[in-house]
Amino acid sequence: MAEKIKVAVAGARGRMGREVVKMVLQDEQLELVAAVSPSAGPVDAGILAGTSACGVLISPDLETALAAVEADVLVDFSIPQVGYENTVTAITHGVRPVIGTTGITQDQMKELDKLCQERGIGALIAPNFSIGAILMMQFAAQASKYFPHLEIIEYHGDQKLDAPSGTSIKTAELISEIRPELRQGNPNEEEIIDGSRGGYYNGFRIHSVRLPGVFAQQEVVFGAFGQTLKIRHDSYDRAGYMPGVNHAVKKVMTYTGLIYGFEHIMD
Repeated sequence: MAEKIKVAVAGARGRMGREVVKMVLQDEQLELVAAVSPSAGPVDAGILAGTSACGVLISPDLETALAAVEADVLVDFSIPQVGYENTVTAITHGVRPVIGTTGITQDQMKELDKLCQERGIGALIAPNFSIGAILMMQFAAQASKYFPHLEIIEYHGDQKLDAPSGTSIKTAELISEIRPELRQGNPNEEEIIDGSRGGYYNGFRIHSVRLPGVFAQQEVVFGAFGQTLKIRHDSYDRAGYMPGVNHAVKKVMTYTGLIYGFEHIMD
């Protein structure tokens, strides 16, 4: 039997982090060796995730946790304010980061890629791990060749910390690789209420909806003469992201350098 992949989880107290802990514990090819949350206290990670005790206590500090174990992969679904720092910490310890936390800039990604190349390890930063969401992004990018007039509307719960979402930004980036910049709408348009037209990106707009009771949805709306096209993806449960996270944990062991976007490791 192949040696298990040893996994550490940052943000283990959060809703996504708890799902990751459960996913790791349920896969015979993976082994949970550390779980980190600054505010959870020294509770068993399995108990915190709503399953059986696993013998791994929550650590308050990532640096301390990685120094105490031999981890292969760090899965991070913490918060944007610490995502970059956690990624650097992982790479410094020779641990391959799989990052679902948003907010890491393009310049930071270049630095992280350099660090990975120096250490000879792989890393993945992905705004979304849902297979359906990745397909939605790819379909939208392809459609933009034929329907260049478009807007993105993304919906999340009212406690989400960033706007627009990482998924909508990644969608916009993929679209912009295919669609040349095109300033849409009336050139004399005036916003009566500031921000009502959404955020500007490469000629089109991104709108962020934040409401209680909403989980995660996104639609890309295309308009043309006499017709519209809508490409939409709806997520209803965090467990829907776990097949993608599982694949990423195993895939990141096979390459060197940083990859941005789950679509690059789909096979």
